[in-house]
Amino acid sequence: MFYADRIFMNSRETLEKSFIDPNILYYWGYMYDLSRNYMIDYLERKGATIKGGTIIEIGSAEGGNLCAMAKYGATELVGADIAEIRLERARNIAGILELDIYYTSNDIIYEEQPEEWQGHFDLALLRDVIEHLDDAEIALRNIKRLLKPGGMLYVTFPPWYSPFGGHQQLLLTKASRVPYVHFLPKPFFEKAIASGRANDVVEVRRLREIRMTTTKFRRASKAAGYNIVDERLFFYSAGLPLKIWTPTDRGEYPETPPGSSRFPCIGSRPHSVQKEDGVTDEVTISYLI
Repeated sequence: MFYADRIFMNSRETLEKSFIDPNILYYWGYMYDLSRNYMIDYLERKGATIKGGTIIEIGSAEGGNLCAMAKYGATELVGADIAEIRLERARNIAGILELDIYYTSNDIIYEEQPEEWQGHFDLALLRDVIEHLDDAEIALRNIKRLLKPGGMLYVTFPPWYSPFGGHQQLLLTKASRVPYVHFLPKPFFEKAIASGRANDVVEVRRLREIRMTTTKFRRASKAAGYNIVDERLFFYSAGLPLKIWTPTDRGEYPETPPGSSRFPCIGSRPHSVQKEDGVTDEVTISYLI
């Protein structure tokens, strides 16, 4: 086992011996493994600064992504979320692992962002969050103000037209197993989701109103002043442990740690980076299906 792998595995072993609820640890571990097996390698190959970098995650939840990047060598990490209970879980986990990560409640659309965050971050993460936001363009504009010149924003989300683009899996009902249930006419849709947990039903309804498609996202990112430098479409979420080799957009196979998963990619389209006044604003987007 490589030294870097031991660093990552030690974190999981430490948490498994702690008081953290196994269900919370499961979701934290999903994000942690996604970062250590895929995101860190991918983002570094695209020019993002992680080692020695300043990183903010919007919608950080239990902090799995940030913990992995802290272990990898990021020097300053901020997690922002609107769910205080998830922030508290993230703080507990970071405390157990002795990681210096700052977690705070913040709404990227409706609240002013702290002055000290303006132009401060090398990398911003928006993983499976933007499809939940009422106004993607405002959110993207506000995040753009937080980036250093040449900083990068990484966004992932399941598009509305994907089989589970309505997040029906949240419901934990028979309907949650049915692909494209969010395409049903409203009376049938309401009947299908009625037996779900109340809070999840509300969120699934919101997602049906927002309908974050790839086209809608591209328009919002362009209006917010970004240049898309990489766009990828996946058959499955990159969190699934699928042992499939796929080439990168350079025609090479990705360099990832031994034993890590490969991810089936159905589309990889690099975009040229346009510079204005010597400043490059970049956004990397992976559409996860």
